[in-house]
Amino acid sequence: MHEHRQQARIFSVQRMSTEDGPGIRTTVFFEGCSLACDWCHNPESIDRQPRAIWHGWKCMACDSCLAVCKRGAIERHEEGLRVDAQRCAGCGACSDACPTTAMEPKALVRDLESLLAEVARDRAYYDRSGGGVTVSGGEPTLQAPFVQAFLEACQAAGLHTTLDTCGQCGTEVLRSLISHADLVLYDLKLMDEDSHRQHTGHGLARILGNLEAIWAGDDAGSAPPLWIRTPLIPGVTATPAGVQAIGRFLAERLGDRVQRWELCAFNNLCQDKYQRLGLDWAYQGQASMGMPELEVLAQAARASGVEPSLVHMSGPGVQS
Repeated sequence: MHEHRQQARIFSVQRMSTEDGPGIRTTVFFEGCSLACDWCHNPESIDRQPRAIWHGWKCMACDSCLAVCKRGAIERHEEGLRVDAQRCAGCGACSDACPTTAMEPKALVRDLESLLAEVARDRAYYDRSGGGVTVSGGEPTLQAPFVQAFLEACQAAGLHTTLDTCGQCGTEVLRSLISHADLVLYDLKLMDEDSHRQHTGHGLARILGNLEAIWAGDDAGSAPPLWIRTPLIPGVTATPAGVQAIGRFLAERLGDRVQRWELCAFNNLCQDKYQRLGLDWAYQGQASMGMPELEVLAQAARASGVEPSLVHMSGPGVQS
């Protein structure tokens, strides 16, 4: 166990999740990300700077938070409160003063013992559904020492573990984490280098290199089961040609190492997160995807060379 670092910054613990691996799961979202996708659905994960977030629907307009903020980072406007990210130091004074939890820290420092105790509370649901614990983000490999210790502790407690990663990390870091993962969810968004760099901030070398080094190398047989996930983003990844390019790579380079390929339907449920953080979102107002469009993309995936039964669709409103 990595006792030199037993704390991590976590921005959410989502119980009863059915979108992050098999069965009913608890997903732990770690702060920080090695990519900067312009469609990101968890914008609070990207910036690791401590800051407060205002939840307007909880606010009773008592202005207790304004009174205690020593940096003047909170201002009242017609539409409600606004937190200046440049001034906010994430000290927690506003959240301590707020009587309705309308003002909360963007992320909390958690220790290993309390986090393990929290995820273990739903063991009965995991056991009945074949679920468990998923570490996600952000990108959990950025807090690798803690994540490795946490996954190891979960396995020791008899909990099924899943690592959700974008693959933009060192190969040995990834190897150290998957040694304690029963399943890996691996994002593969685009196969075009220029487009990937434009929309995520990084190229494909590490992402594809890690896939091949671990799941197509000499020791691939000892690697955990692999699920590929592709976010379907209108105008970017949600094209038949783009989906088929991913499918050809999976069929030619990974073959039967892939157990499942999930096409994750775009949705706009994160719009309010950007508003609370005072950020612009490139997809503001973009409608969620409907089943007819999803079926076209799923058919393209099934015709790409992968085993058709591996292709699944997921996301709000998806009909299974």
